[in-house]
Amino acid sequence: MSSPASSPDVRPASPETRPASPEERPTSPEVLRPEGPSIRIGALVPLSRPGWVEAGRHLLAGLELAVDEVNGAGGIGGGPLELVVRDTAADPQRAAAAVDELAGLGVAAVVGEYHSVVARTAAARADAVGLPFLCSSAVIDALTGQPTDRVARLAPAQSHGWRIYADFLLAAGHSRIAVASQPSVYWASGARILRDHLTPRGGTVVELDVNELDPAAVCDALVEHRATALLLLAGVPEPAVSIVGAVRRDRRLAGTLIGAPAGQPEFAGWASSLGDEGAAVPFLRYLPERLGPLGVRVERALRRRLAEAPSFVAFEGYDAIVVLTDVLRSHGADRASIARAWPSVAVEGTRGRIQFSRTPGTGVWQWTWPPVQVVDRDPAERDRFRVLHTG
Repeated sequence: MSSPASSPDVRPASPETRPASPEERPTSPEVLRPEGPSIRIGALVPLSRPGWVEAGRHLLAGLELAVDEVNGAGGIGGGPLELVVRDTAADPQRAAAAVDELAGLGVAAVVGEYHSVVARTAAARADAVGLPFLCSSAVIDALTGQPTDRVARLAPAQSHGWRIYADFLLAAGHSRIAVASQPSVYWASGARILRDHLTPRGGTVVELDVNELDPAAVCDALVEHRATALLLLAGVPEPAVSIVGAVRRDRRLAGTLIGAPAGQPEFAGWASSLGDEGAAVPFLRYLPERLGPLGVRVERALRRRLAEAPSFVAFEGYDAIVVLTDVLRSHGADRASIARAWPSVAVEGTRGRIQFSRTPGTGVWQWTWPPVQVVDRDPAERDRFRVLHTG
């Protein structure tokens, strides 16, 4: 966990790691200890409630692993990277204040953030104070209110991933879709993407407000609307866990697909909360079907660090440092130079070659596109993921 916002949480090099490389190579017996001036990088991570703490823990693990590897290889220009971590707790105003604080602490750039609404506020504030921001994990399309050269993003835009999810639903024979949603700009955006993509293809989407309907009422509404699929556009553990349990146990809804495009079942907490009822819930995951040598090595290191299988969010954190390291080495630590460098990035990440372009509707420099999968947890083995669809 990060320290309170009143004091900087600086994550320096640890002595355990080996040099980062785009390819598999053995651990060096000698760790280079950078001794020059440090370069500070701010990190925005949800590490306390109501933030998605599991996602924050995985994101931070990826960031820290990559920083350790950079420093184990001699750092940047002979100086170490230092990660200054701030807990956003899924609070946009807290994130904005953290950006101001980080700018005052002299960080070269800011990375991270998982929650889309929080990332949008952080991106706007970073742009306003002239601080480059590399968003690792938030997907909402309009990450900034107006186009900016200071902000880049690794996660795919929501419209890209959720259209792939909609195609999966149609291919699986589901055209009558219900979404159980909470009031939120992010969830409303997701529902709109699904409706706009499914309606011209013969699908229908009905929205169920879970702030107004309890799980039993959600089940009644599914029967009334003859929906064959229910998508959870709601937070975890609640109300999502209670809704899944109610639908699974309602005999009228046998065969109803439960889906979670935002990725709630990715994390171990989902499986521990729901047991067998949490299996066979398709969700979006931003990983390739097979990892390359770098991805395989990083997966092993992340597994050791987390003591569990790493999520795609951990890989996003690692890749964010890979990109920023490439920029710092080629363009230096000046904030304006970093912002100018986004279009020249061409670096191997854990999930493929990362390059940025201007994608309509996002307003930022966007990796177009990371790999996208629709997966679920195998009912026969809950810790194993089945790839159902790729895009």
